[in-house]
Amino acid sequence: MTVSTAYPADAEGVCVITVDHPPVNALPVRGWYELADAVRAAGRDPEVRCVVLAAAGRGFNAGVDIKELQRDPGNAALIAVNRGCAEAFEAVYACEVPVVAAVRGFCLGGGIGLVGNADAIVASEDAVFGLPELDRGALGAATHLARLVPQHLMRTLYFTSRTVSAAELLAHGSVWRVVPPDELPNAAMELAAEIARKDGHLLRLAKAALNGIDPVDVRRSYRFEQGFTFEASLAGTAGRVRDTFGKEA
Repeated sequence: MTVSTAYPADAEGVCVITVDHPPVNALPVRGWYELADAVRAAGRDPEVRCVVLAAAGRGFNAGVDIKELQRDPGNAALIAVNRGCAEAFEAVYACEVPVVAAVRGFCLGGGIGLVGNADAIVASEDAVFGLPELDRGALGAATHLARLVPQHLMRTLYFTSRTVSAAELLAHGSVWRVVPPDELPNAAMELAAEIARKDGHLLRLAKAALNGIDPVDVRRSYRFEQGFTFEASLAGTAGRVRDTFGKEA
């Protein structure tokens, strides 16, 4: 598991946090906490005025490590990953400075929690977004998908486990720009650098103000969703569905 932090010399005030967990950036419990710690540390740094959240490898994020859950005969791993995801999503949302998500390839499950709580999204043309939770024996992150698409589309995507493209999210106004994959790093840095040129104190006040007027408490609503994930686990439904993971025809 690797979560790296960099401060590009040509973008003053920008911190780039990159996740690299092969093969598909499906994070184990430890990974969610590491990511949360990195984002919080960047937000606390008085020299940082904008954070770019990026990923290496085949895609942005494939959610939680299902195999880690499958190895646990009880519910300890599920409880831990529920808390880990909540910590990471909260860290992005509550980061003292704006967070720009740079998304390419797949952004699924927990990835939606991250970008849904980001302040801006720049995506590559090959990026797809979705919640395959019902196919994985889980629930959650509808809170964050609802920040990206209208309510009825969110419900349809949730119930079907379908994905939407970056171009579709651009049409809904939730993605700032869609660019060719090789242009994504520069496009994300361009937006982050523009934000970082603002006064740092005012940026922090603005972030707190915008969070304060959100119509939905994303932290509370996501934890509410997670209660149903745990209920599905206690009922045996989650395990039964989760055991089909990787065995689809």
